[in-house]
Amino acid sequence: MPFQAAPGLGGNLPYALSREWLETDGTGSYASSTLCGLNTRRYHGLFVAALDPPVRRTVLLSKIEPAIVSAGRAWELGANQYPGVIHPDGYTRLADFRIDPFPTWVWRCGTLAVEQSLFLVQGARLLAVQYRLLEGVGAILELRPLLAYRDYHALTHQNPALNAELHETSGVVSIEPYASLPALHFAHNCDSLARTGDWYHNFQYAREQERGLDFEEDLFQPFVLRHALEPGRPATLLVSLEPRDSAEYDALQAAELERRGAFGKDRLTWAASQFLVARGNSTSVIAGYHWFTDWGRDTMISLPGLTLETGRIESARDILLTFASHLSQGMLPNRFPDAGELPEYNTVDAALWFCEAVRSFAERGG
Repeated sequence: MPFQAAPGLGGNLPYALSREWLETDGTGSYASSTLCGLNTRRYHGLFVAALDPPVRRTVLLSKIEPAIVSAGRAWELGANQYPGVIHPDGYTRLADFRIDPFPTWVWRCGTLAVEQSLFLVQGARLLAVQYRLLEGVGAILELRPLLAYRDYHALTHQNPALNAELHETSGVVSIEPYASLPALHFAHNCDSLARTGDWYHNFQYAREQERGLDFEEDLFQPFVLRHALEPGRPATLLVSLEPRDSAEYDALQAAELERRGAFGKDRLTWAASQFLVARGNSTSVIAGYHWFTDWGRDTMISLPGLTLETGRIESARDILLTFASHLSQGMLPNRFPDAGELPEYNTVDAALWFCEAVRSFAERGG
């Protein structure tokens, strides 16, 4: 069944922070946050890209701060934890959240109702976001992206090394903050773009603080997009590692709806699919989100449930061949490191679980 937030979500911050959503794309890349968009982990982000799929995951786009301006009044829709305060208070205007078919939020601002939906495109390392005006007239949407551009295990702070230069072409704005990381491209259909180049300071992540880790960082805000929202005139944004065209949105959405529709109402099978990722030309298994990579022991234990029980016989074959190709002195790799170094061989029982997985595979006619 589609998950929807409980009635009275608006203003119920403890409830909103206690639940998280996750979007994946089969490359190891993901998008994730809490229901109200207040990031509580260093691993949260709207576009956490696997630069060497499925590893080297990097928080490129931490979040987008939306705001609505109408009749001389501004409503900010985001929420962040700063020292001693949560700002802005967009969670008080959050009227609804649903996860099917895509993560979708609805905010109420006076007589206006504004919807945000987003999805990752399978295999493309591309985030698609759209904003629609559901009720009311005369709304100006403002979008302020906040960039982290750092390893997902790390945190970042204001620094002079960041390159704030923007490159604009028709309907696309690009930025390459650091030469060691790929540029990020924002394809959009918005009415105007204004350069800002501001640092926002002292974001705090409560889950990291609870773990006894560093929990504060700064994020870079390069520009603001503005768009007059009207019924039938949405604002569209495609965020990717390669330049795209915002006009692709409808086709990308239709393809994702068809792909996801194949799962029907089987939420468990859909959830299982999010652990399957590409490794080169083959398939592997992410041991868990947000921070695990593909682990040999975990993969072999979970393989029957993730693939054989869900009818993915070819995926099971690919996974077994992937790990068999890394066999060394009778052992399977226990972990493929984030940075793409040599696999780690430090588990004895992974090879035994491999034999059990092969037996299950053979019994299913593989």
